[in-house]
Amino acid sequence: MTIGSSLSYDRSAAYHTEASRVIAGGVNSNVRLLGATPPLCFTRAEGAHLTDVDGNDYIDYSLGMGPAILGHAPKAVLEAVSRSLAQGQLFAGQTPLELELARRIQTLIANAERVRIGTTGTEMVQTALRVARAATGKRRVVKFAGHYHGWLDNVLTNTVSFSVSPPEALAAQAQSAGQMSGALQDTVVLPWNDLRVLRSYVEQFGAETAAILMEPVLCNSGVISPAAGYLEGARELCNSHDIIFIVDEVITGFRLGERGAQHLLGVTGDLSIFAKALGGGFPVAALTGRESLMSLIASGAVNNSGTYNANVVALTAAIATLDALGAQNGAAYKRIAASGQALIEGMRVLAQKSGDNLIVQGYPSVFNTSFGDIRSITTVEEYRRCDEARQKRFLAALLKHGVRPTARGTWFVSAAHTDAEVEATLDAVSETLAVSR
Repeated sequence: MTIGSSLSYDRSAAYHTEASRVIAGGVNSNVRLLGATPPLCFTRAEGAHLTDVDGNDYIDYSLGMGPAILGHAPKAVLEAVSRSLAQGQLFAGQTPLELELARRIQTLIANAERVRIGTTGTEMVQTALRVARAATGKRRVVKFAGHYHGWLDNVLTNTVSFSVSPPEALAAQAQSAGQMSGALQDTVVLPWNDLRVLRSYVEQFGAETAAILMEPVLCNSGVISPAAGYLEGARELCNSHDIIFIVDEVITGFRLGERGAQHLLGVTGDLSIFAKALGGGFPVAALTGRESLMSLIASGAVNNSGTYNANVVALTAAIATLDALGAQNGAAYKRIAASGQALIEGMRVLAQKSGDNLIVQGYPSVFNTSFGDIRSITTVEEYRRCDEARQKRFLAALLKHGVRPTARGTWFVSAAHTDAEVEATLDAVSETLAVSR
């Protein structure tokens, strides 16, 4: 592999200029405006590598923002999808494949008494909120600062900017121009990982609260693990106050293990959302939950619809991905764990030797790098106090050395990352720490 420190982005710049004349912003997701300047244009992805229009090669840790858990263009998944194409794509009806996938999910996920298959995590979050309100007859939903549950109006709040006032003063803040002013009136934002604050709120407003919605690991803001007893405490509060516990595993599901973060952390939501890694790079999502709740969808009382739900390609890709992840007693997960742990430990050693205040935290399959004078980040407030300017210099320099994590410093590791990629990455980190101070 060729890793350089003076990559040219001339063709990506020219592409972006041309695309901006046709495509709003030159990109088709605003997240892609972040990071590299100009936004890079890619022509090929295979295994752990990306190639851009300038011919630059990158060891990729963005992995499509997480879905490519097997690496890019995994042979087993592509072959299965290729075989499926002759079957047709959309039937406006059922196919045996959806029952096969639902049964597979049911065997892996603890609360999956019933399953509904969709296309995106954003849609499944909205379905879960509808179910919670229908089941409880209540309207308020608690979400947490720094957590992301999709870009729709009622949940796009306090993902980056948020109040640090006492919890009763936390106001849901719109994150986009054009958000409907009334969409957030039933959304309550609390600081995450503080059971005392959550308990205080629920004891006061539990009778008005339909759902508590959270990521089990805060992957969108520093890859912060839950404090000891926090998830269990949230679960107990929901039980005692007739509140639906919704666990958003869009990122962690099938990435932190075949059974997801809930199994790893020992807690079970009433409803759970899965996407990203489930499809191995193809768009598919799932909502799982208790039969008593999911029956509201089954009866038609709660509407969940979608033209592309359970299409043949998505179903085939998801089944093939789960097959590959579970093959040879989970060998893919073992490779991910080995590569990810080597990266985490290697970066920590390099930072210690160089005297840099690099913080590396998370899990082998998904971790975060940032800069600050604390050993680990436990709250969003601590994450926001990290050195953002240094982080940007570090990430930009890594890109110049052919290593590409996400623009927020999240690193996703795939089964395609080998010792060679790990070694090259650590070499790049060593050089980058020196030039990005």
